[in-house]
Amino acid sequence: MIDSATETDRPKHRKRDEIIAFLILAVVIWPILSVAIVGGYGFLVWMWQLIFGPPGPIH
Repeated sequence: MIDSATETDRPKHRKRDEIIAFLILAVVIWPILSVAIVGGYGFLVWMWQLIFGPPGPIH
């Protein structure tokens, strides 16, 4: 049989786990991921310009 005490604690733990998961995503993972994406794009543009030259008309 299931105790009523353990059944009432489950939603609290689930909500707490969801809040912790959200905070980890919002505070840790998304900022790191956004910096990595922007930095990767900047690196890609930099390497492209090293190989093919800067944008603009050909002199």
